[in-house]
Amino acid sequence: MSKEQVSISELLLSLDSLELQEAEQVRASVNQQLSSDRGGAVLSSLVEYYLDSSSSQAVLLLSSIRESHHKLLLEKLNEILGRPGTRLAALTLLGHLIRKQPPWVHHVSRSALLPSLLRCLKTDADVVVLITGVLVLITLLPMIPQAGKQHIYDFFDVFGRLASWSLKNPGHVPVVHLVHLQASVYSLFHRLYGMFPCNFISYLRLHYSMKENLDTFQEVVKPMLEHVRVHPELVTGTQDYELDPSRWRCYEVHDIVIECSRLSLDPLESSCEDDLPSSSSSAHRHHDTSFAPPTETPSGGSHAMFQVDDVTWSPSSQCGLSTPPPEPAATGTAHSLSRTASISGEKHTCRRTNKHTVCIQLNYMDTLLCSRCEMSLISHRHHPTSD
Repeated sequence: MSKEQVSISELLLSLDSLELQEAEQVRASVNQQLSSDRGGAVLSSLVEYYLDSSSSQAVLLLSSIRESHHKLLLEKLNEILGRPGTRLAALTLLGHLIRKQPPWVHHVSRSALLPSLLRCLKTDADVVVLITGVLVLITLLPMIPQAGKQHIYDFFDVFGRLASWSLKNPGHVPVVHLVHLQASVYSLFHRLYGMFPCNFISYLRLHYSMKENLDTFQEVVKPMLEHVRVHPELVTGTQDYELDPSRWRCYEVHDIVIECSRLSLDPLESSCEDDLPSSSSSAHRHHDTSFAPPTETPSGGSHAMFQVDDVTWSPSSQCGLSTPPPEPAATGTAHSLSRTASISGEKHTCRRTNKHTVCIQLNYMDTLLCSRCEMSLISHRHHPTSD
């Protein structure tokens, strides 16, 4: 073992030290060695340290490596993914790394790691490995959308296998694991339908037209189809265009994720942004003109009342509500409330300054709304105005 390897091994023992200053010094030293690591010994030691300790500090260091070292890291990940004993840890580490969206993540589509991941999902029988692997794939797809051109049918085969597995449970796995697998398959469905709708629907039509797959379609896939909107690309797109890498040039990762979520009718999967246009349009439908604050009139002005253009204005229209709450029944002592809003300039005793002054007031529903006094509400009954 070389001196460099001994040195990095000793450093890693203190990487998760509770002494903050010591841990910071160790991270700086490991980073320095990673930057000058040409043979990959330091990087390999760091990956092995993660496999033994699941260290979050090791994840941070690995996610910050230079792009020039990405090939060594992807090769190491592919190596440990191929070993059954470290497969789950390899998938967990890969998931942590890609969620940080390092600058080298797009290289995954051209490395041997992606075929190994897909092979694992199509052949492995460990349900925890399958759940972890499919979550990695769901996260990875918006980051490498161009990989669809080469691996589109591998993606679909993974979905078909896991959809069938979640129904038939060939491994007799515990129910809690099965529920997590079903949720993962549901998310994969949304991702594939959102990104490759024409190809995906064509696959579903072909695959589930086979008699042996009808049960899976009825119990698993059909309910998923009932919870998505019709994808616009099913009308305007083609299978070839979906797989054209140039299609994704104007999309960031978050754009693809949001586009996929917008197609869902499930409130847990759909994008919150779907509600914004409807609320905005509702507000505009009920209140076409913005309510401008009143302007100040010269002091000593008369009691002339300036009628607001919209005599049916109410706070509900300003808030975007279409139906105001029911009005309480009138009582003998209650004042009649005018529905007409008006503006006047009158003297009154200001609640904040306690001075008898002239302010612009909005008379509405038997109250005075003083614009000069930070819009404080002043009741006629307690603060009568005078000339």
